[in-house]
Amino acid sequence: MKPSVTPRPGAIAIRRAVARDAQRLTRLVRGSRAYEGPYAAMVEGYRVGLDYIETHRVFVAVDTEDPANRVLGFYSLVLVPPELDLLFVADGSQHRGIGQLLVQHMKGEARAAGLDRVRVVAHPPAEGFYRRMGGLPTGTVPANPPAVAWDRPELHIPIP
Repeated sequence: MKPSVTPRPGAIAIRRAVARDAQRLTRLVRGSRAYEGPYAAMVEGYRVGLDYIETHRVFVAVDTEDPANRVLGFYSLVLVPPELDLLFVADGSQHRGIGQLLVQHMKGEARAAGLDRVRVVAHPPAEGFYRRMGGLPTGTVPANPPAVAWDRPELHIPIP
């Protein structure tokens, strides 16, 4: 399957993830500063594999002017049940609107798939971001030690 590329202002494009992205996405997840300290156990050993990329709608944001085609961020939309499973922006690429672009793209993908809402189980420090993106609180997902030793906010993002 040929990846589609969606041009974005500021030399950022969103395209479908392909096999060669798996290792880069795994490094992005494991190296995220958002998961340091008490949150480290959740991503320790985490892997974004080819099977995951082929099974779900995984999209990456790339810098179109970077010869290395560096991945700036990515998201994964699971269709059944509808959930934004992963959304990461590289530490050095944050505060550039990439997360917002990824959520907007995800909403378009969800709409095209006929979804009316998408569930998000948020990393606690990211709850404010999801609320700014239109997420509405629906509850709390209890801790599941040892990997997830804290409760997480649950939201849904309406898909108009």
